[in-house]
Amino acid sequence: MKDIKKEDIKQEVFDLYDDYAHNKLNRRQFVEKLSIYAVGGLTVSSLLSFMSPNYIDTLLVKPDDPTLDSNFIEYESPDGGGTIKGLLSKPKTHEGKLPGVVVVHENRGLNPYIEDVGRRTAKANFISLAPDALSPLGGYPGNDDDGRAMQKKRDRNKMLEDFIAAYNYLLNHEDCNGKVGVVGFCFGGWISNMMAVRLPELSAAVPYYGRQPGDEDAKKIKSPLLLQYGELDTRVNAGWPAFEKILKENKIEYQAYIYPGVNHGFHNNTTPRYDKEAAELSWKRTLDFFNKHLR
Repeated sequence: MKDIKKEDIKQEVFDLYDDYAHNKLNRRQFVEKLSIYAVGGLTVSSLLSFMSPNYIDTLLVKPDDPTLDSNFIEYESPDGGGTIKGLLSKPKTHEGKLPGVVVVHENRGLNPYIEDVGRRTAKANFISLAPDALSPLGGYPGNDDDGRAMQKKRDRNKMLEDFIAAYNYLLNHEDCNGKVGVVGFCFGGWISNMMAVRLPELSAAVPYYGRQPGDEDAKKIKSPLLLQYGELDTRVNAGWPAFEKILKENKIEYQAYIYPGVNHGFHNNTTPRYDKEAAELSWKRTLDFFNKHLR
């Protein structure tokens, strides 16, 4: 089988994967459309394997990292749906209380990539909580296809309430300094934007390639925002000009970056959409932003 390199893949394949990852195509339709690009030694199965997430070889912070306390906790879901499980991570040794960060997953539940982001955040001297919005349905099922199907069954506004509850959990944690921010990816980017709408006391929000709130909601934002977009992500970027207009008109503090030549999901290092340069730069900016507003 031919070894596939990222530069071998046409942009149309990344666009197809984006449609598949956002439930616009089911797996059968995705495979059928992928077959068009199985040429020149590329097979459908090799393309499918290449585009699928690799959660085994990509962890940057191991679950048993000796410098961290990283364990699953539970807190109450506000809508009476039972408990929400989340990964709570913090440095084992630290001076004084820590700023808090809610880490919000994509549209497929708390997968290993998002758990890893939670631990990365803790390694930077924060206390992080990465909840699993699929908890009322049994939790992340171990693969993204089933995770996406499960998440479609939950109302997104009820999930928003679950992440707001995570904010309150961190805010009242004995190790938290009383300042809490949020970072989220894709669906989590929308959640991050909406937490800024709903929580005027939110200390900072960092949405990665997240859908923007409507105009009336956007006017309510009081939190400083750091917005991260990929240039090739035309689906999400279409909403940015109107959102920026509202932010400017209402003098809402924000920074926005559109990373050239990268796709939706560029921070996620488990798929070939990942762009190392943009991911590392955007994460440095994220940590700098949190250090400025949460300490």
